[in-house]
Amino acid sequence: MAANEEPTLDSTSTSTSASASAGLFGRLAPPLTLKERTSRERILADRYDVEAWVDLANEAQLRPISEATPIYEQLLSIFPTAAKYWRLYVEAQMATNNDDATRQIFSRCLLSCRHVGLWRCYVRFIHKVNESRGTDGRDEIKKAFEFTLQHIGTDIASGPIWMEYITFLKSLPAATLQEESQRMTLMRKAYQTAILIPTHHLEQLWKDYESFENAVSRALAKGLLSEYQPKYISARAVYKERKKLCEEIDENKLAVPPTGSLKEEQQCSAWRRLLAFEIGNPQRVDSVSSASRVTLTYEQCLMYLYHHPDIWYDYATWRADNGPKSSANEIFQRALQALPESEVLWYAYAELEESRGRVQRAKEIYEKLVRNSSTATALGYIQFLRFIRRNEGPEAARKFFSEARKSQKCTYHFYVAFAMMAFCLDKEPKVAQNVFEVGLKKFMLEPAYILEYADFLCLLNDDKNIRALFERALSLLPPEESTEVWNRFIRFEQTYGDLASMLKVEQRRKEALSRTGELVTESSEGSLQDVVSRYSFMDLWPCSSRELDHLARQKWLAKNFTGKPEKPFTMQTNGLPGLDKGSLGQGEGLRPLTSSKIIRPDLSRMIIYDPRQKPGAYLMNSSTPGLPPIPGGSLLHNSISGVASKLLDDTLRYISPPLASFIIQLPVGNGEHDADCKSAIEEETSYLIGNNDGEAHLEFKLLKQESATCSHEE
Repeated sequence: MAANEEPTLDSTSTSTSASASAGLFGRLAPPLTLKERTSRERILADRYDVEAWVDLANEAQLRPISEATPIYEQLLSIFPTAAKYWRLYVEAQMATNNDDATRQIFSRCLLSCRHVGLWRCYVRFIHKVNESRGTDGRDEIKKAFEFTLQHIGTDIASGPIWMEYITFLKSLPAATLQEESQRMTLMRKAYQTAILIPTHHLEQLWKDYESFENAVSRALAKGLLSEYQPKYISARAVYKERKKLCEEIDENKLAVPPTGSLKEEQQCSAWRRLLAFEIGNPQRVDSVSSASRVTLTYEQCLMYLYHHPDIWYDYATWRADNGPKSSANEIFQRALQALPESEVLWYAYAELEESRGRVQRAKEIYEKLVRNSSTATALGYIQFLRFIRRNEGPEAARKFFSEARKSQKCTYHFYVAFAMMAFCLDKEPKVAQNVFEVGLKKFMLEPAYILEYADFLCLLNDDKNIRALFERALSLLPPEESTEVWNRFIRFEQTYGDLASMLKVEQRRKEALSRTGELVTESSEGSLQDVVSRYSFMDLWPCSSRELDHLARQKWLAKNFTGKPEKPFTMQTNGLPGLDKGSLGQGEGLRPLTSSKIIRPDLSRMIIYDPRQKPGAYLMNSSTPGLPPIPGGSLLHNSISGVASKLLDDTLRYISPPLASFIIQLPVGNGEHDADCKSAIEEETSYLIGNNDGEAHLEFKLLKQESATCSHEE
């Protein structure tokens, strides 16, 4: 594929180095316009910048074919299923009568781009180069039509191709009755096939078929039309549903890696609905015709979702169940060519081959995966190790481990996988422990590896070596990376140690982690959280859920009070919110659910909207600091006198600023609603200040009476 011939750029790379520019645009002429230069720079930053590529393609259409060719080649190396640009490229070559280049382009794009517009262009080209060649030329044109209809003849937009094919058959010369009979048979077969396909031109094709049969023989037409009319009606009903599904699909979309955007998700859902519709075979056609429609739908889906591994996998598994065995292999090979870094597709392909008994072929897939530096990972080595163990035995697996562990790609996970394989499957604990010890020399500073080794030693009931392992690890690990190891050490002592060792390890942990800021300053006697962690088991707790919540809140407040930041994370404790069983069991205590930094809105700036309020000057409340300007149309300032204003200012001193701001910005109103509002405010304000200052409460009541009097007078 042409995409593999070009150097690759990371989609998120921002490199603008000369080497990158030469790699991607080395064959292109220098940019002629500022817009073209800008587009190239954007593409260097993001190779899937669709807008930039579209701008370059528009520039290519204005240039001679010699200058446009490199642009098209670069664009189609990034978007190999962009049928629109393949068609523009090939039409530019056809315009210069470059037939050899046109044939090469068609050979590269036709089978991967099942687009009606591109295939009609192919038919026109074949017709153009063969129309003057007599009988041989007509045979080539006929083969081109049949080839086209075989691959996209069931598309909803394929009606014009069927009509062009029938028109071509009508134009065939018939010097004898036998040739005339053959021509009529071909036309009838084409009509009878076309009227069973739900296309936009279905009704027109049916009318043409009726005219055709009536022109040949009315007696024969009556029987044939009565036979095919129910099938035509069924196709028309399916067309209506098919049309609704196809209208949801954006055919102008270029294939880019998944971004998670809403539009992308909508397109994925639309394609899946169309695929489910075709797989369901609503027209109840034969299995061959149904498979042809599903295949076409998958191929067209991959034109737009080319970088989605789930579509490739679904297509391959469907072909494995509904086609020859080799067809699924071909889909997987195309998928790996499109997405070579998708590990899951490699595993799925190897699994398919292994499930069919082709072990050697599956092994070749794994070897290709781990030998390629761009695709080799620790997980790949682990899966290959498991494959060898189940198909070739423990000795072969041991040999592979000895060779593979030298690779830089093999992390501590590879050692853990082989050690547990030797312990569980081969029943060789000594071999497993030796593997862990070998890995310990390389991964002593990996807390996760220490914990895996400790779990293994627990399975052996080797408490002596477990304690030795923890002591060795904690003596070498940096304090800031030792938290999980300390937690596991404490959990071990809480489960299997005595009280003295348990308390000793907890104290050592506090001393070690207090220097790193991991723990809140606690008393030397410890905290209740430590007791909870010591005396809990699985989902059994020595206190109620309310007490657990209280402990979590106290821990959170202590963290925030000391100002020590902590990473937010979610905790689940068997339905008890706010408590992490694991951390309790490890003696670490409780952690907050969210960050202590909470952004709150500034309620003092809230302005209540009232469409009846007239714009006017804002009155400044000079006596109450921190309050916003008071609008001239405020209810209270329009309905009270100067004395009442003073009483209001005095009252506002006793309530919170947000409530005061709310009161002074109440909109103008009349009737019972205003009375209810003022009554509610009076009750709330009385509750807030009644116990603090009875005089202020009395003043507020006077203020309320004065305000009501003024409102009544108005």
